[in-house]
Amino acid sequence: MTLKEKVALVTGATQGIGLVIARALAREGCNLVICGRDSHRLRRAETELSRKKISVLALTCDVRDEQSVSDLFQALRQKFRRLDILINNAGIAHPDFPVSKLPSEAWSDVIATNLTGMFLVTKAALPLMKRGSVIVNNLSIAAKQVFPGSSAYNASKHGALGFTNTLREELREKGIRVVAVLPGATDTAIWNTLWPGAPRNKMIPPAVIAHALVAALKVPPQSTVEEISILPSAGPL
Repeated sequence: MTLKEKVALVTGATQGIGLVIARALAREGCNLVICGRDSHRLRRAETELSRKKISVLALTCDVRDEQSVSDLFQALRQKFRRLDILINNAGIAHPDFPVSKLPSEAWSDVIATNLTGMFLVTKAALPLMKRGSVIVNNLSIAAKQVFPGSSAYNASKHGALGFTNTLREELREKGIRVVAVLPGATDTAIWNTLWPGAPRNKMIPPAVIAHALVAALKVPPQSTVEEISILPSAGPL
């Protein structure tokens, strides 16, 4: 299977796992739509990815906001008219707080970004996706485990896994595959929020996640990699 000239949207593509995934798809020859909230990082990512001689559409988008998502897909439709691959990657964490001390604003922001944002983007994407398309939801091992002090993050990822599994069953007859990616501790900037002193040298490099994701996208269409779990060899951190 080849990904050349497929149209792929990666949310949260300006840094971390999202940017590394966008780079991997660009190497495969995918035309890209990338989005994020930080316009400066977005322009920098667009400049880098455009060197791969592919078509790149870079747009600021807040996945929490339905109008912002609508604007993104209007531009995507005008340029490409279709979407072959959706990578729901946008996500945030919150500082370590027990439930009794977690600010309600932090709870709302994490749920809105990690769960509601995935729903809004997916709903907008489906009319542009045909048989053979793939939706990949980048979740976390926190979708199946819990980590004290991360209640909103845990809840958002558990909910996102439930959403992903439901979506897969709804789309089977339409021939649209749905993949859940559940990485363990990965060396990205999110740890500056979650655990500033984390032993990042023991974590998974983001490129490993991207490599596994690309391999899942390239399996024959009559097969589906439904779930990918990747954990650090060092064990729990």
